Amino acid sequence: MLQNSKYDNFFDGTSPQINLVEPIQNPKSQIQNRVTWTPLHAKIHRTIRSRHLFERKEHLLVAVSGGQDSLCLIKLLLDLQPKWEWKLGIAHCDHRWRTDSQANAQHIENLAKNWGISFYLQTVETRDLASLQSEAAAREWRYQVLSAIAQEHNYKYVVTGHTASDRAETLLYNLIRGAGADGLQALTWKRSLVDGIILVRPLLEITRTETGLFCQDLQLPIWEDFTNQDLKYARNRIRQEVIPYLSENFNPKVELALAQTAELLQAEVEYLEKAAQALREEAMVGRTIIPSETPDQLLRLNRRVLQKAPIALQRRVMRQVLQQILPVAPTFEQIEKLTALITAPNKSQTDPFPSGATAIVESDWITIKS
Repeated sequence: MLQNSKYDNFFDGTSPQINLVEPIQNPKSQIQNRVTWTPLHAKIHRTIRSRHLFERKEHLLVAVSGGQDSLCLIKLLLDLQPKWEWKLGIAHCDHRWRTDSQANAQHIENLAKNWGISFYLQTVETRDLASLQSEAAAREWRYQVLSAIAQEHNYKYVVTGHTASDRAETLLYNLIRGAGADGLQALTWKRSLVDGIILVRPLLEITRTETGLFCQDLQLPIWEDFTNQDLKYARNRIRQEVIPYLSENFNPKVELALAQTAELLQAEVEYLEKAAQALREEAMVGRTIIPSETPDQLLRLNRRVLQKAPIALQRRVMRQVLQQILPVAPTFEQIEKLTALITAPNKSQTDPFPSGATAIVESDWITIKS
């Protein structure tokens, strides 16, 4: 349903009150094409420039759900458009999870028409509904759809409205599941989706409270997704229960604190991955495998080279190796099993990995065989 968020109680720490309004047929009457410059405009302008998220005259495909974060994002980009000369388009993905999803899509199309920018809609096919009932499956489908639209219509960037609040929630979610630093870095500023298409998240220093206030001040019509209140989803429980509890009992600015932790981890993960890549390449030098002579050998690693490195890099090397040979992401146990061979006695070997490959110690070498 369409909502205007009211953040009257923001400064006293209570939850915002929501005033319901009817869906608009002609959004032009409620949204004027005028620019009201705010501190958030200045902040996003600086962020885009300092982090080199986009250059001038780029083609940006903006994912818009109709919620406060994506409405805040598209309005900021529209207002900055004269300065940057971007070509903007709006994409909406309809999962058909809600009875109002078609009306939701129509509402966003009306906004796009009012703003004079291209609109692209992708709706889940009936035959695919059963396979897209989990959050993970729906997210993967969305990125596939957004990538396809971007490729077909010549957009270099797909832009999403993920915020510092999303980053904090993702860090907690991954921590509870047992992720390492890679999982805890939780939403990066930029990453590749497919060849030539880059995903960008410009709002990672902005909280959900800030996007709500922005939409309220500019009277942007928010379409509230009522599934965000459903506590059967783990992320909703983190958002509705865990974060408020931590904020009330430990740190009033817990969202920003966690988001900053993710930012620090991102830089460290990037450094460690490059260092591990260099170590892996060094460990593989000097023992080239000729497929015709050793058809069952996938690769070899020099144990003497690896033994000189700290355990953090040893684990990362082994994780990179397993990512190369396994059909799914390696588990902590699998990484530890392979890492143990760096100092294991000669002829030690692992149990078969899910791909059927095994690793065995052969003097100074770890050999992985199919």
